Amino acid sequence: MAGEDRQTYTQSVFNVEREPRRPRRSGGSIIEPAREIPVFDEVDVLVIGGGPAGTAAATASARLGARTMLVERYNHLGGLATGGLVIWIDRMTDWDGNLLLRGFCEEVLDRLPEDAILGPERNLWGSRDERHVDYWSNRFSAHHGTVTWAPMIDPERLKIASDDLAREAGADLVMHAWATAPIMEDGRIKGAILHSKQGRHAVLASVVVDTTGDGDIFVGAGEAAEDDIQDGSIHHTMNTAWLFGGLEIPKWLDFKMTEKPAFSAFTALARDRFNQFSLPMPAWRDDVAVFMGPRLSGFSAVDLEDLNQVEHLSRQRMQGLLSFYREHAPGFENAWVMLTGPQIGVRHSRRMRGLSRMTGAEWKAGIRHADEIGVSPSLAPKFAPVSIPYRALVARGVPNLLAAGRHMSSDAQTHTFMREIPQCWVTGHAAGAAAALAANGRVDVADINIVELQAALLKQGAHLRVSDRKKGEN
Repeated sequence: MAGEDRQTYTQSVFNVEREPRRPRRSGGSIIEPAREIPVFDEVDVLVIGGGPAGTAAATASARLGARTMLVERYNHLGGLATGGLVIWIDRMTDWDGNLLLRGFCEEVLDRLPEDAILGPERNLWGSRDERHVDYWSNRFSAHHGTVTWAPMIDPERLKIASDDLAREAGADLVMHAWATAPIMEDGRIKGAILHSKQGRHAVLASVVVDTTGDGDIFVGAGEAAEDDIQDGSIHHTMNTAWLFGGLEIPKWLDFKMTEKPAFSAFTALARDRFNQFSLPMPAWRDDVAVFMGPRLSGFSAVDLEDLNQVEHLSRQRMQGLLSFYREHAPGFENAWVMLTGPQIGVRHSRRMRGLSRMTGAEWKAGIRHADEIGVSPSLAPKFAPVSIPYRALVARGVPNLLAAGRHMSSDAQTHTFMREIPQCWVTGHAAGAAAALAANGRVDVADINIVELQAALLKQGAHLRVSDRKKGEN
């Protein structure tokens, strides 16, 4: 699940006893008779998956004049930021307070009304004043002694803002449809098979952007995937998140910030009682908190049995934590379960092995890529902002396929922050613009003019460093 501070939660990974798998009367196979599948539509750019990356991609593509369709299996856009209840939008500023993650990121958050977003005022971004750092660290917007822009948002209002931006751009949104397989011909992807209440249908496209999060389309198209993880990291874990309502967050923060011995005793009791510890994250209003844990380790996001076990185990822990917090946590006396996420919280499953691969060695060395399509905040003040290369979105073997979002091409360490919601908005924005340029110019996605792509992104509000490259750029 995107949006968790690597320093705070490294220890909060739980290996749980798995339930035995149900015996299945499986074996053998059946033959599905050949049949004609009706073509639902033919477009220039087909974006599959309406999470942060997909929403940004469809919006950017449509704005460049490409006939664009966005397919989403749920009834809303926003993915884990909305349906997954990852309502904490991780750091968008550098360690001096400069807003780096811009373009679609900035635009969609600016669409939220004042009562749907909560974070530090702009004049505090980059502040190292201890009073502000202490307060905002308890609202998860200050890290490494610095106030950052990492707001909490109302997921329902983000759904509306995402939908509005994509539709206003001219994208065709097709929800309640699951893209089940790519359509391949002579090594190219021609579109995808959709399944919905109307049955099966095909959508044909010149360029396809995989923003499924799990790489369902690029894997089906034959592209190689990586799935290695960093041991002990939270970034491979899974769980279903939830919201508690009926809270008094100021009372909870006062307890946490001013009654240190009592708070330490509380956390010790929680660990003893549950063999786990999950802190609530104050939400966009002071009567709501989100729990993006306990984070369950050892499960696969592409295994049906595992997905079902994680849902069950998450809800079991939710009930236990609700009772515990009601009894022991000031401000939680009247807590109730407001919502469990309709989308399971997947942090990692597959990563595409693209034309380029973002690596820790490169960004730690401050490498700036000539095909930069975005800039991410670094993990700590000792590192420079991270250059995001276009080639990390480009498939190796399929010439008209792009992949953006948490399954873009990177090593396991880089994935820990490139999977976050704002970074997915950025890579989706770039993939959508690139797909439109390729479709409009009738060229393969690897052959588009990078300068033209960067100009298009800049025009749409993205932050790039194309005019001030320094020695050491790639």
